[in-house]
Amino acid sequence: MRTKAGSAAALAILAASTVTIGKPSSGSISGKVTYEGTPAKQMTIDMSKEPGCAKQHSTPIMTETVVLGPDNALTNVVVFVSAGAPDEPSAPRQTAVITQKGCQYLPHIVPMVVDQELKVVNDDPTSHNIHPLAKINPEWNKSQPPGTPPIFQKFEKPEFIPVKCNVHPWMHSTFAVLKNSHYSISDGDGRFTISNLPPGKYTVTAWHESYGDQAQEVTITGAEAQTVNFIFKAKPY
Repeated sequence: MRTKAGSAAALAILAASTVTIGKPSSGSISGKVTYEGTPAKQMTIDMSKEPGCAKQHSTPIMTETVVLGPDNALTNVVVFVSAGAPDEPSAPRQTAVITQKGCQYLPHIVPMVVDQELKVVNDDPTSHNIHPLAKINPEWNKSQPPGTPPIFQKFEKPEFIPVKCNVHPWMHSTFAVLKNSHYSISDGDGRFTISNLPPGKYTVTAWHESYGDQAQEVTITGAEAQTVNFIFKAKPY
């Protein structure tokens, strides 16, 4: 017959076993994206023909095709796991959002997962249209006058889709439609982090709208933080 002390000991052993059998530790991949060479310079955008937008900016707005940071940092680079991680079993519940504000697309790069809902907002006192130039997914072009409801859309296949406004030719963005949620966008210092990676071998790809893409192989064995850096050969255009 088991005593109370024996039962307590058995429960303690069971609890310890439960902790041991838990999910494997996850790791992360961090790094910095930089450039070598002479990159294109940002140019001032002339919004004089759209005064309702121009007056929203206290300083001139610059083009965002190539955005640089300190110490040769390269901003707006999509760093993502392109192989080694399974496709997302279902689309994230969180909605990706792009806002038309001050005759700009905000943010400039909009990452999302296949079949994730995209919300397009016009927060300007002028009409816009949003025109994703998709090649793999269906191409569409929708007008959005001021005060109208948001546009909702989804993309069924992975693709980097350039976006333009036919009304304001300086407005550009990119929809980065990815297979899974293991991605990051390099910040103003060129830094990125991809977290929650279980043990495995991964291909990590860095994509920039002007300078193309490059990839590296990374292995995660446990709860370690791996470091991977990318250097793009920049050139004016």
